[in-house]
Amino acid sequence: MTFPLTDAKTLGYEPEAVDSFLERAREAFQGSDSSLTSADVRNAAFPLTKAGYDTTEVDTAIDRLEDSFADRERDARVAEIGQDAWNAEARESAQDIVNRAGRPRGRRFRRGSLFTYGYNTADVDEFADRILSYFTAGEPLTRADVRNVTFRPQLRGYSEPQVDAVLDELVRVMLAVR
Repeated sequence: MTFPLTDAKTLGYEPEAVDSFLERAREAFQGSDSSLTSADVRNAAFPLTKAGYDTTEVDTAIDRLEDSFADRERDARVAEIGQDAWNAEARESAQDIVNRAGRPRGRRFRRGSLFTYGYNTADVDEFADRILSYFTAGEPLTRADVRNVTFRPQLRGYSEPQVDAVLDELVRVMLAVR
């Protein structure tokens, strides 16, 4: 697969890195190799270079690829444990996310130490409110919203790994019930 290139002054993804990852993903998906997961696809990162692949085009393709891997993982898990057990797992994960998002503002995640940067608590709390509204009131929230959310840095902000883990689990839940 080839993507449009940026001009010589604009940064894009390094073509060799993208092509190499996509080839690995194709081989993993077509075979029975389960060493590459939807989480690996979601966390794929590529170096930037001038005259590289258009980042928006690549990111869109990576999102579709993640969906395909997640569908395959879901189907394999359903075959292993059954649809009812799969639904119960998804409900349990969703409830854990709702419980986390329902905590009081400023206390939803662990905070960093005095001299450590983390995610801005107000930004994360605002997004957590959106997550809560998604689950409790059916407000719109897409996987792209979750994948693309960014938070400003803040001293003593929320723990980045903890917030990222919840966002990854939210995407997994959203993929499970689609």
